[in-house]
Amino acid sequence: MSKFSTPYARDLVKQVAFKYLEMPVKYVISFVAFCLCTSLALNSFADECPSNWKTLHPEWIWCDDFETDKTTSYFEKTGPFNRTTGVGFNGSFGMQSTWTSGLADGGSLKLAFGLTPSGSGFTPPAGVDTTSKFREIYYRVYLKTQAGWVNPGASSNSKLVRAMVTSASDWSQAMIAHVWSDETNNSFLMSDPVSCVSGSAVQCVGYNDFAHFTWLGGTRGTTAIFVSPNLGAWKCIEHHVTLNDAAQSNGVSEFWIDGHLEASRTNLNFVGSYSAFGINAVFFENYINNGSPQAQSRYWDNIVVSTQRVGCNPVATALSPPTNLRVQ
Repeated sequence: MSKFSTPYARDLVKQVAFKYLEMPVKYVISFVAFCLCTSLALNSFADECPSNWKTLHPEWIWCDDFETDKTTSYFEKTGPFNRTTGVGFNGSFGMQSTWTSGLADGGSLKLAFGLTPSGSGFTPPAGVDTTSKFREIYYRVYLKTQAGWVNPGASSNSKLVRAMVTSASDWSQAMIAHVWSDETNNSFLMSDPVSCVSGSAVQCVGYNDFAHFTWLGGTRGTTAIFVSPNLGAWKCIEHHVTLNDAAQSNGVSEFWIDGHLEASRTNLNFVGSYSAFGINAVFFENYINNGSPQAQSRYWDNIVVSTQRVGCNPVATALSPPTNLRVQ
């Protein structure tokens, strides 16, 4: 089933046409034409990741709308995070993460791309770039929390996404750019960047070597997406990460929700003068420190990783209603 189907447009036309039969014919025709164009645009977005997505969008590194099962393309999938029919846009396929009460790990998808360390297991999907050292990426996801979602308590938070430079076979990291909920107010997301480099040498040994993390300062967003009225609604989240130039503090971590810039840091020294690897992994995560306060779910759809801004449903939002349409 298409994520945005034409029956939506037909129903909308029918409702308005019956309600406003006194409208001049030219306005009705104009409205119908607009709805049909909108329907075509939405269906185009529904098929965001056709088999030729790389040809259509050469700037894209990865695309997954879950209409085709690509879960084995991620180098690791963990926990109760599964491709499920009916949970994506308009009843299509999406990913569902399910927690039981007290469960911490709701599952993850781990994506690799570009040049990765030998022996790390960070294997990019077939056909995806395996040689580039990406200095800048954008990636966008759609996320929906169930109605009735309950946030974790104080001194806990829920993980969402992280982009990183993996530097060794033991998963050592040169930097991490997290986006996760703010443990001081879990209704909001925050950007929380980390450096693991001194000069040109990676200090961290192994994955999540907190003892050698240099936290660069978190910045909280402005939209409370994990409380009403945003529960049960799809939110478009896009994260932009740029590595700093050698020995400069000009790295970037910023994110948008539904096209609104939530938080931005443009003065980060992520990697010093380290350059052996670029950004080569993004983890899509569902992890609640201290465990979920209740049984609950959240849902994901339409993941894109790119070297340029992706945006939110750009085809559909580009359309405007006809200017001569008047409802009396």
